[in-house]
Amino acid sequence: MHFTKILIASVVAALALIVLMLCWPFYSVPTGSRGVLTQFGAIKGIESEGLVIVPPWQKVNIFSIRAETADIDKASGSTSDTQPVDVDLTVRYSIMPDRVAEVYEKYSHNGDLASYVQTATQEVFKAVTAKYTAPDLIGKRSQVSTDILDMLKQKLEKYGAQVINIDMRNFAFSPSYMSAINEKVTQEQLRLGAENKLKTVESEQKQKVAIAEAEANALKARADGEAYATVKEATAKAEALRVQNAALAQNKDVLEQRRIEVEQTKADKWDGKLPTAIYAGAPIPFLNVGNKP
Repeated sequence: MHFTKILIASVVAALALIVLMLCWPFYSVPTGSRGVLTQFGAIKGIESEGLVIVPPWQKVNIFSIRAETADIDKASGSTSDTQPVDVDLTVRYSIMPDRVAEVYEKYSHNGDLASYVQTATQEVFKAVTAKYTAPDLIGKRSQVSTDILDMLKQKLEKYGAQVINIDMRNFAFSPSYMSAINEKVTQEQLRLGAENKLKTVESEQKQKVAIAEAEANALKARADGEAYATVKEATAKAEALRVQNAALAQNKDVLEQRRIEVEQTKADKWDGKLPTAIYAGAPIPFLNVGNKP
């Protein structure tokens, strides 16, 4: 009898615990999530993070709005010059908080839209690469990434998702095209090397020409200086002669008078004897042969 009572009490306690668990009205919505309240499958409301009181006939479904990641390996496309290209992409996205109910109803019960993101990214990559040539796709990688991001934002908006950012890795073209690119790069490096060498030679030649011109200018300046000095000296001498000639021209009567006086002095001092030897060009004394003593 005592054992029967204990058994009945245990069964009643177990049933009460089960009923309590089934009817427990308190739930917690984690940070970075929303609670989707459903009643027999129909959405009745969206709860924010924290404690939620839910009646037994409703259910709380935890829906993440945190950033999620979708990896797209070997997204393929073709450039405007018909070069096939592959790339690996990583897209980070999250569900818009004000569209949780729509996404839960149409696309995902937990906020995971990776399959939609992968498909949309493949389509966007094909559309963007078709606008670029292969060289531009390499040289304008930053612009290509921006174009993909902008188009992907528009495409995923209809799924209630917002794109945070994308990462592009491992651009790969066909082996033949990559070989051609490597060859072109090699030729470009050789060309640049030749141009640099030519510039060095031209610089050296210009330096030599500059030195030669400087030396020639110095010699010319020296010669010009000497010629100028010679001209100045000749001019000075000519001016001196001109002055002397002018002076002589102005005083020729005085000079003639002086010459006569000198000759008179010589005549007064002559003793009447002729020189025994007369050298060429020597003056001959005046002879007074008209008067006798």
